Amino acid sequence: MLQNVGSVDRAIRVLLGIALLALGLFHVVIGAWAIGAYIVGAIALITGLVRFCPAWAVCGINTSATKPAPQK
Repeated sequence: MLQNVGSVDRAIRVLLGIALLALGLFHVVIGAWAIGAYIVGAIALITGLVRFCPAWAVCGINTSATKPAPQK
């Protein structure tokens, strides 16, 4: 799979994901805010771990040091 998330971006996503999931798990936020924290936190954590963001692929953003192979 193509990687489009760089190392700094990856660290931010993982830390943000863990923080948002913790906010929901420790009941710092409740109700709809907790659900939003779970969803955004899970997406941030997953995209940070796999180093691929589908939204950034659609927009053409790439913060990874590796450049993709040219399309034929």
